[in-house]
Amino acid sequence: MKAKATLKQIAKELGVSVSTVSKALSDSQEISQATKDKIKEFAALKNYKPNLMAKNLKYQKTNTIGVIIPNILNSFFAKVFSGIEETARKRGYNIVTAISNESLEREKQLMEMLNNGAVDGFILSIAEETQMTKNFQHYNSIIKSGTPIVMFDRITDLVKSDKVIVDDLDSAFDATQHLINIGCKKIALLSTIDNLSVGKLRFEGYKKALELNKIDLDINLILMGDEDEIYDQKIEVLLATKKVDGVFAVDEHSATRAMKLALQNGYDIPKDLNVIGFADGAWSRRLTPSLSTVSQHAPEIGEKSANLLIDRLTAKEEAIEYKTIVIKTELRQRDSTRKL
Repeated sequence: MKAKATLKQIAKELGVSVSTVSKALSDSQEISQATKDKIKEFAALKNYKPNLMAKNLKYQKTNTIGVIIPNILNSFFAKVFSGIEETARKRGYNIVTAISNESLEREKQLMEMLNNGAVDGFILSIAEETQMTKNFQHYNSIIKSGTPIVMFDRITDLVKSDKVIVDDLDSAFDATQHLINIGCKKIALLSTIDNLSVGKLRFEGYKKALELNKIDLDINLILMGDEDEIYDQKIEVLLATKKVDGVFAVDEHSATRAMKLALQNGYDIPKDLNVIGFADGAWSRRLTPSLSTVSQHAPEIGEKSANLLIDRLTAKEEAIEYKTIVIKTELRQRDSTRKL
């Protein structure tokens, strides 16, 4: 493999100044076309590659966005990313993607690394450990350094930044209300994200619907835990011993496990049990029966997040006020719920 040439080496071999080589490779009008062609051809022959990091540091602009998501296996985040990538590409920006794996320390490391001249700004959803510990100092440090952040889905009001969210409380209320409207009286709430801001809001929406319809909150019908075998066993016990006629699952795992375990325990869906899940992956349509879901319009969240960040990066004057965009969700009724 040929070693990469430097500007200094090219200048020496061609008998010109380093400045002339640099201007020629940048297509400067100060250099004649013949000289530019000669230098570019020689640079290509010598395998010259520009030092992009040094260039970025010089001009303080990379046209690159850092996207940090908590979980690569979650279809919601994959769809948000697709919206970010498409919008950024249309507006002339590249994307660097990283996974925090729900770790506070990993999130800090990634942001410190990328903030060293690699990206112009960040789009991120907060890691679970970060929300649990309420340790947000690294976000404020990044923003103070001059690098803007846009948060989506999982956010905190303790950090002043642009944000894109869905109407979690209202959509959870609407989903629970729909179950009540079709005759459900014993509605279980299942969650593996009770530590997250979105999980708490969806729980509040569930409680609000019950209260409005004068249905007592039964703690025996509320099941929260981690995505593990013990949580699955708890769902099975709940379905086997309680007269549950409705399930509102606030995350993908809870929705799919509830469907599977209900069918295994002899429930006829939707005759005996109606299920609504907070998810909208392709699998929700392919389940038998298909799953009624709260659609979060993930690609639109990505699009809005990218536009918010790029608008801030390209603004001629520094914006003072931060924006929070709320995306309206949609209840998509499929075969896991009775028709009104």
